[in-house]
Amino acid sequence: MKELQRDLGLPSVLAISIGAMIGSGIFILPALALEIAGPAVILAYLLAGLLVVPAALSKSEMATAMPEAGGTYIYIERAMGPLLGTIAGVGTWFSLSFKGALALVGGVPYLLLLFDLPLQPVALGLAAVLILVNLVGAKQTGRLQLAIVVVMLAALGWFAAGSAPSVQSGNYAGFFDSGVGGLLAATGLVFVSYAGVTKVASVAEEVENPDRNIPLGILGSLVFTTLLYVGIVAVLVGVTDPGSVAGSLTPVAVAAEATLGQLGVIAVILAAILALISTANAGILSSSRYPFAMSRDKLAPPSLSTISDRFGTPTASITLTGAVLLVLIAFVPILEIAKLASAFQIMVFALINVAVVAFREGSTEYDPAFRSPLYPYVQIFGVVTGVLLLTQMGTVALAGAVLIVVGSVVWYLGYVRPRVDREGAATDAIRRQVGRDALTDVESTIDTATREVLVAFTKDVDEGRERALVSLAADLVRGDGGRVVAVRFDEIPDQAPLTADATVQSSADVSFESRMTALSTDLGVDIEGDEVVSHDTKHAVVNFADERGVDTVVAEHEPLRLRSRLVGDPVDWVVRHAPCDVLLVDNLGYEAPTSVALSGVNAPYPPLAVTVAEAVAAANDGTISLWHPVGGDSSDQRRRTIDEYQAELSAMLDVPVESESIRTDGGRPPRPDLLVRRGTATGPFDALLDDRPAFPTPGCTTVTVYPHESTRPSLTRRLGERLTF
Repeated sequence: MKELQRDLGLPSVLAISIGAMIGSGIFILPALALEIAGPAVILAYLLAGLLVVPAALSKSEMATAMPEAGGTYIYIERAMGPLLGTIAGVGTWFSLSFKGALALVGGVPYLLLLFDLPLQPVALGLAAVLILVNLVGAKQTGRLQLAIVVVMLAALGWFAAGSAPSVQSGNYAGFFDSGVGGLLAATGLVFVSYAGVTKVASVAEEVENPDRNIPLGILGSLVFTTLLYVGIVAVLVGVTDPGSVAGSLTPVAVAAEATLGQLGVIAVILAAILALISTANAGILSSSRYPFAMSRDKLAPPSLSTISDRFGTPTASITLTGAVLLVLIAFVPILEIAKLASAFQIMVFALINVAVVAFREGSTEYDPAFRSPLYPYVQIFGVVTGVLLLTQMGTVALAGAVLIVVGSVVWYLGYVRPRVDREGAATDAIRRQVGRDALTDVESTIDTATREVLVAFTKDVDEGRERALVSLAADLVRGDGGRVVAVRFDEIPDQAPLTADATVQSSADVSFESRMTALSTDLGVDIEGDEVVSHDTKHAVVNFADERGVDTVVAEHEPLRLRSRLVGDPVDWVVRHAPCDVLLVDNLGYEAPTSVALSGVNAPYPPLAVTVAEAVAAANDGTISLWHPVGGDSSDQRRRTIDEYQAELSAMLDVPVESESIRTDGGRPPRPDLLVRRGTATGPFDALLDDRPAFPTPGCTTVTVYPHESTRPSLTRRLGERLTF
């Protein structure tokens, strides 16, 4: 694959970044922001610059670790995975294209102060010229940008210095009349003025000495531009009558005319046109690298990553971006769309801060030459303030950003997902944290002794199944010296009174208690037999468990009858209301199991399932087999992380443990003596998180565990487990 030539030095980097910012941000937006915040617009520019700092630091760090074309897309895709990478790439590409088109259309009103020209044809002509310049090569682009920025800054510097003596302090009266709400609204509006500060990262692959030049270029241009914005806006407000430039299409020209005369107006017009052209130029340069980078990662058609043999530039990507720019200028109300793109830009900046955390906390190879100071507080500040600014953008802007997100998701599902199976650093970081939390829970559960287990017989069973349930319960308490309470629950009709006659022991009851006494001797565990008569078995089971304070209820998992399907499964009621853990057994016999399988699908192994499996294996000198699914779409990173999790889990247990991969695309798994698996709880969303169908029942006794609600993971945690494991 051909590589882009590194020929952009620090001056070009600074020029690209400054030129990408100084455009509509200073020549168009101050008039609009004045209508919202009044003189406090000066503070709004300063505040917006400060709020960009976290994203600038984060992007500088990632750019030195991954100096590749694509910038924001690359970082978010590597950190968050292909889905969010697609959203960031598509959204930022459109956002930069919109901003470039706005810059061209916004610059023409300044030109119309000198010449009577039609707005749209001139904007289209300028766009065509800039597209051709970008096709020729980045070196020429950087040199053009440097020349534009030098001339533009000279003109703006003359305006600021020449107008400063004319500032009237009375023009700053009522500085905070619009209050905090007006200040934040204006800050949200002018935030887009700084969106170009990190554009240079999108051409990082073409920057000389990126470890030094990228951070210096990004941070240096941000400081310089913030001070320049604040100074020029302060002068603009101070030399004009209050409200005289609010809403004007050419506010800086109005101010220059009041202080420098016609010559000053001409200088400002020249600076405005150059600034807005440079914004559009930087927009084409950087936005065209997004489809280029996405194509190399298979998130876009391969033709977009083709590099011209003659010019060394991604011609297909630049041509597509240029075509979008021309269409926007010709047919779309640019200002409104640019506002929508601004809202998405704020979201992308928030994602940039999250991406740094994902890289640092994940296991992906990540070694930046520059590291953001005050990590992670700077990043948290950036995310929080980004969300705050989004609330100031209005419902239309937010709705537009949502449309961009939805469109990107559709593209991901239709084109990207069948071709890409990567995952982001954030996914692995979350997976590792989920695994650590699960191991902590297992460790605390192992240290908790099981003192008493209730074996609930809710129907007549043969002696073999009866012994199997009691033997399982005996193995659960044997290591802790606990006891088993085996109870037959008899249900009588509601119309039959619960009199003394109903509680008289039958010969079957006496025989049951005798068998429990014999089992106690045989199994070497204290076993107590009892009988309970009630009108409602499920309530009786829960009440008995509560009164005795048992740790676990063990019962057979009964098939649903027609009445249960119509009015609800009584087992669900017991699971929801039991004061302790519940184990439901698909009872196919239990004879000293030495091979115990622990099933885990889309989540870590439940602590209760682990302790049950370990207790049974320890009681019978057996081994535990950790089952986990293996599919064709499992990434290497996912497999490595889960292998590490299983190794740590194995080290915590006192019985031999082995790991076994079970395919989920057909066939039956091996047949252990006992299978222990997670039960599906009974909440409204739990069916979506059910993992049981992935592993077919292997034809042995199966124990399904339902931990007490106090120890069940939250829905959010279970969702995180499902998405990462």
